[in-house]
Amino acid sequence: MLEIKETNLKGVFEILPKVFGDARGWFLESWSDRELKAAGIDAFFVQDNHSFSAEKGTLRGLHYQLNPMAQAKILRVTRGEIFDVAVDIRKGSPQYARWAGVRLSAENKKQLFIPRGFAHGFITLTDDVEVQYKADNYYSLEHDGGVRWDDPEIGVEWPIRPVILSDKDRNAPLLAERVASGLNFVYDG
Repeated sequence: MLEIKETNLKGVFEILPKVFGDARGWFLESWSDRELKAAGIDAFFVQDNHSFSAEKGTLRGLHYQLNPMAQAKILRVTRGEIFDVAVDIRKGSPQYARWAGVRLSAENKKQLFIPRGFAHGFITLTDDVEVQYKADNYYSLEHDGGVRWDDPEIGVEWPIRPVILSDKDRNAPLLAERVASGLNFVYDG
């Protein structure tokens, strides 16, 4: 059983699984196609990914894949804690450049669904963080893109400053520069 509620961004959902526990430990259903479809989430997942970040303050993002290889994702943390962010980057969207952020941890077992047309990033709030996520399209290097994590147009309020950034993330362009160079997400109502 999953409790599914929309965040402040239309189309981005926080997913809280029901945890069944006893003296032996616990059990939860982490994903249910039937329950997601009932909540309006219709994605066919084709790839599972697993990342590890050793140090608190590691920031990954803001990433996306261009059409036709855009990806929707469901993320969860199986070790440690992150602040997970989705940013609407669809041209013409009434929530363009707005963001939603949710704390996901192994302890709270929350998940986040991020639809296609949104950039995604997270910062680790503890050491030794493992993030697992499902994607509804395969990874494609030629469609891979990113936007600066500290773009003032977006204004994500990260709970801590990043300590570790990849060169790719440190040097990512601003959203306005991405739009000028061919960002191909369009709001369709």
